Amino acid sequence: MGALDDIRVVEMGQLLAGPFCGQLLGDMGADVIKIEPPGAGDPMRLWGQGDEKVQWEVIGRNKRSVTCNLRVPEGQELARKLIAKADVLIENFKPGTLEKWGLSPEELHKENPGLIIARMSGYGQDGPYSGRAGFGGIGEAMGGWRYIVGDPDRPPARMGVSIGDTLCASYGCMGVLAALHHREKTGQGQVVDTALYEAVLQVMEGLVPEYDRNGFIRERSGSILPGIAPSNVYKCKDGHFMIGANKDEIFARLAQAMGQPELADDPKYATHIARGKNQTELDDLVNAWTGSLTVAEVEQATIDYSIPAGKVYRAPEMIEDPHFQAREAIIEVETETRGKLKMQNAFPKLSQTPSGVRRPAPSTPGQHNEEVLSELLGYDAKMIEAMQEAGVI
Repeated sequence: MGALDDIRVVEMGQLLAGPFCGQLLGDMGADVIKIEPPGAGDPMRLWGQGDEKVQWEVIGRNKRSVTCNLRVPEGQELARKLIAKADVLIENFKPGTLEKWGLSPEELHKENPGLIIARMSGYGQDGPYSGRAGFGGIGEAMGGWRYIVGDPDRPPARMGVSIGDTLCASYGCMGVLAALHHREKTGQGQVVDTALYEAVLQVMEGLVPEYDRNGFIRERSGSILPGIAPSNVYKCKDGHFMIGANKDEIFARLAQAMGQPELADDPKYATHIARGKNQTELDDLVNAWTGSLTVAEVEQATIDYSIPAGKVYRAPEMIEDPHFQAREAIIEVETETRGKLKMQNAFPKLSQTPSGVRRPAPSTPGQHNEEVLSELLGYDAKMIEAMQEAGVI
């Protein structure tokens, strides 16, 4: 059933940050009621690569869809009633939007004092930038991520996924779990305020203190972390292979695997700091070794000498990999309109209350209007039909 099978979540907002937080909670067992605008629904339904847009099938899983026009008073009142029955509200609107609709945390807590409100935005709910529009890419730029990604002779680059949004959603989810624990002790709900740029900033390691103490500004460094060596993707006869042997003992084992055990005692490579200073030269030595072998041969050598290493995977390699299969890292879900579809499983693994995909993503906006409104609010078919005709749902 999942660890959160007694928790009800109302998810408002669109695209990535809010919905990904809802996906995480839903994967852990929560009953997630997704509020979508009548008509086309969440724009995520049209996102993805290829002819069939299937990204929605992941981010919409484990959710029930209810349509609600939040821009009219009747829709705002319907949302208020649903939220009154919830443990958690997720929203990623521009700060001030809930307040404009009469759904401020203060108002919502009057009816539901234990409600936890996860608010995800570009810059947070206060501060001089709070009213600005913000997307994940902007958070990545202001949080320091974009500046250090890419090759040093090229402009700042990006990852191939929307990491700013998913980081913000992940921290939002952590905040919700902490707030649920606090509510268990006190009965009090609270607001979880997660900003895109702060979520990115949180994973920037020593970037700020290194500047504060040493005046050091991190620059783009391509495929390496400066001073961490050897740790890179190296070229083989038939592809590429990732090796991380930057710890002293591990580097000694790599030197043995390379047939050059003397490298471990060479003053240029014997210590972490020395290897960092001679990083380019050391990478050339490792590349010379891997370039003389196939990926399979290098992989076997790293296994034999217990060196952290791995192939550089794309989706096809992930699906075929026996370890992915044994761990059920990728599962096959029977979707409502597309048949069976492979996607990533729910993580992390919990031994007593496992997460999982209990229901596929709803195929149409408002698919669960009757089910949810009758179950939670006691609405009958005539009331639901009247709201549909009025454009409320």
